[in-house]
Amino acid sequence: MVSPFEEQPGIHGILSGYMGGHIENPTYEQVLTGESGHLEVVQITFDPDIFPYEKLLELYWPQIDPTDAIGQGNDRKSQYRAAILYHNEEQKTLALKSREDLANSGRFDNPVVTAIEEASVFYPAEEYHQGYHKKNPEHYKESRIYSGREAIIEKYWSNN
Repeated sequence: MVSPFEEQPGIHGILSGYMGGHIENPTYEQVLTGESGHLEVVQITFDPDIFPYEKLLELYWPQIDPTDAIGQGNDRKSQYRAAILYHNEEQKTLALKSREDLANSGRFDNPVVTAIEEASVFYPAEEYHQGYHKKNPEHYKESRIYSGREAIIEKYWSNN
């Protein structure tokens, strides 16, 4: 989820990490089990005058299958479910409107079910996860294909 956002003007930083769950300072191994309750997330720091929140939403949707409430592609554990985590009421309102517009677009045969939830404590992932797509480009490319993400993007978003 990092690469679509990282080269955009007004994006100041992107950190991979974990949010939600019931363990403080979780490790990747704890999150990987699917039992910690955390989501694997990215935290994006941005300048809303240059890159408004609405543009974050526009760029987010084509990265996922918004009709899948359990995971994404072949990644079926709870930490992989798609969600928009808002930090204030304005973001919540914009995210809900964006999801509603997408649901009414006629693009999908199934309901749009992506969760929109209040953000909680963010825990940065371990250093080896930061910028993973650049540190391990071949493995990253293979995992996008194996996970089904490329197929999801092609199926739902190739005409976007």
